[in-house]
Amino acid sequence: MRHFFVALLVVSASATLPAQWLKIKTPGIPRKTDGKPDLTAPAPRTADGKPDLSGLWGTEDNTYALDVTADLNPGEVRPWAAEVHKRRLDSLDRDTPGTHCLPGGPTQILGDQYRIIQSPNVIGILYGTGAYRQIFTDGRELPKDPNPTWWGYSVGHWDGDTLVVESAGFNDRTWLDFAGHPHTEDLRVIERFQRRDFGHMQLQLTLDDPKTFTKPITLNLGVNYVPDTEMLEYVCNENERDSAHLVGNASDEVKGDVKVSSEVLSRYAGDYQSQEPKMKAVISVAGGQLTFSIGGKGAVPLTTLTETSFYFPGGFPMDFVKDDKGALSVFLLHTPCGDFKFARAEPPKP
Repeated sequence: MRHFFVALLVVSASATLPAQWLKIKTPGIPRKTDGKPDLTAPAPRTADGKPDLSGLWGTEDNTYALDVTADLNPGEVRPWAAEVHKRRLDSLDRDTPGTHCLPGGPTQILGDQYRIIQSPNVIGILYGTGAYRQIFTDGRELPKDPNPTWWGYSVGHWDGDTLVVESAGFNDRTWLDFAGHPHTEDLRVIERFQRRDFGHMQLQLTLDDPKTFTKPITLNLGVNYVPDTEMLEYVCNENERDSAHLVGNASDEVKGDVKVSSEVLSRYAGDYQSQEPKMKAVISVAGGQLTFSIGGKGAVPLTTLTETSFYFPGGFPMDFVKDDKGALSVFLLHTPCGDFKFARAEPPKP
């Protein structure tokens, strides 16, 4: 979870960073008469007539990066996986692979900016974290008995204008989302990439792991071309000193027998909006706890510390504070990079 908000902050602040290449016109892309990128121009094609997916891309909705189970019903996460998820939430996400500079794995494409490089027999995906994937389109099959790896093995083929990618052979050490949902080595992933025009692509991602979920999870995502900028170098382990200090659990922060009634918690329920970066958060009440979600999906439970203070997964304190009219309609999410201020989108109900 820590990387989720750091990534959002980097995206929002990138325009002010002094590094090279953050502001450079992408050569060779269609432009309008005013010089701005024409993202509705026709999608480019390769010499053999296939859609060319090359370019810098970013998912327009990070909901599923927070919680891939956002659309599932109760009971569709198997008990052992639900228990692992609960334990990881309480441990403040200190064991996430990203905290230890390990690969993001099969769902990193949900919450990361990435560059696609397309050639006739292999397609490469370069992630903003410095990781990469290879998708072989030369007709080979997936390995029958693969040695499990962090990124698995990927093969692709074209179904009309849609690139279909099948991946398997993952180890079970990666997390499927920032909330800590696990998977087994039986996980298989199918991705379908369809470039609708120059600046817009549709990605359908299916996670099939019968030992973890009672049914496959299929996510449909909009992906947008990112023009006139470049990815910056990111080396997680260059000076990593954080993981040794990540100790304790969320439950350790609860002082005494804290009980806040659902009636009190319901006062906080509603839609909230942050301005920098622009994010919509939804606060709800479920099972006697406040939950946080982005855009209303993937509600993550918050640990109650006091009547107005809560813990977000990953060790981020949240405080509800009075606005200038004395109403509790603002909350602050405290992170190492600064505070995110969320204001209620509409007045609280009386």
